[in-house]
Amino acid sequence: MKPEENAMELQGNVWLTVGGQKLGGQDRMALLAAIAEHGSITAAAKAVGLSYKGAWDAIEAMNNLAGEPLLERLAGGKGGGGTRLTARGAQLVENFRKIDEEHRKFVAHLSSQSHALADDFLLIQRMKMKTSARNQFSGKVVDLKEGAVNDEVTLEIVGGQHIVATITRDSCDSLSLVVGAEAFALVKASSVIVVTELGNARLSARNQLTGKITRVQEGAVNTEVSIELPGGGTIAAIITRESGVKLELAVGMQATAIFKASSVILGTPA
Repeated sequence: MKPEENAMELQGNVWLTVGGQKLGGQDRMALLAAIAEHGSITAAAKAVGLSYKGAWDAIEAMNNLAGEPLLERLAGGKGGGGTRLTARGAQLVENFRKIDEEHRKFVAHLSSQSHALADDFLLIQRMKMKTSARNQFSGKVVDLKEGAVNDEVTLEIVGGQHIVATITRDSCDSLSLVVGAEAFALVKASSVIVVTELGNARLSARNQLTGKITRVQEGAVNTEVSIELPGGGTIAAIITRESGVKLELAVGMQATAIFKASSVILGTPA
């Protein structure tokens, strides 16, 4: 099966209401249009697949809601009698066609962006999630190493940055984590260490994200630091006020956020 055969599409219909009651949609407007074309309720009903009674029920309902007749009978003559739309009925059909055409264009425009809309819907769902963890990163699993007890999961986030998490095998199974799966990582700001000069130092912490400081907010005891990562992501850290002073942290300077893989909590979209 070709990929385009499984492409996501949006569909929708238009209908008119009066006082909350359905005046007509495509089916009823098609009936009126068929009456205009055939000049006969019987022929129109057959053309749109309705019984004669069903057609009359629909016409009476529309007449009642419209507040005036939408069709009128013609006196018999050489060719016999017939039925035609009133000026109001003809206007209703014409206006509905215009509205329906604009609606089709609108839906087609949305459908062309359906994949982006679906992504945004998932993003909004994630944004609604409530958690005490200050740092929330959405991404995709790009590597998964299984261990006897714990698994090591690597998540690629915005900007191509990687976050490594160590979680139990049971947790990995319950989350159905596999390479390519969508997931999010939660990291408490208090678990993040800020370093301004790594040099040749070797650290056991698996996660080291380097960027530029965009905000330093000092408090009575702690200082909150925001570091902008390449690609647009941001990670926040809460350190002691004394540490902030010693590091001489300032907006614009380069800094690295360091945290252990065991400090990362992973989750998957519901």
